[in-house]
Amino acid sequence: MSIGAVLRTVGAALDAAEIPWMVAGSVASSTWGEVRSTQDIDLVVVATRAALVRLCKALPPDRWYADVDMAIDAARRQSMFNIIDLESGWKVDIILRKGRAFSKAEFARRQRVEVDGTLVWLATPEDVILAKLEWAKASGSERQIRDAAGIVAVQGEGLDSAWLRRWAKELDVEDLLRRVYPEAP
Repeated sequence: MSIGAVLRTVGAALDAAEIPWMVAGSVASSTWGEVRSTQDIDLVVVATRAALVRLCKALPPDRWYADVDMAIDAARRQSMFNIIDLESGWKVDIILRKGRAFSKAEFARRQRVEVDGTLVWLATPEDVILAKLEWAKASGSERQIRDAAGIVAVQGEGLDSAWLRRWAKELDVEDLLRRVYPEAP
């Protein structure tokens, strides 16, 4: 199953469960920047416990691993759980959106974009950069830095540098932003 087919299937299940969602992570950074291989898809959602149960029950169990108890626990903890396409091995991380200001703004700015032939909700390039820099700060991961730099390389002058500066300061990743995007002092 292609990434587009997975996004189509899971996106339709999310829509049917009335769960707003957006693609983030490496799929988003590959869409806006330099492509890299991945076997997982990060989806940020705003969902109630009942909606997550509907999502899990909507995915055929002979094709999808979707543990209702894990979904309920993720809703309670405002964290994440995953669903897996048993045929292709694609793993989809369902991440409950955080309640902080940046996460709300990031979600509100999501855009409809085509990914592998499928129309999806996608985090903006600026917000993917900021999220990648946060992950890099927390984990020390150079891969996150490379992903952010790849978006800057592809998007260049089209980026909203004022937005990046504002939130980099708020998220305390200004030093990392200067490293990947020196034009945003």
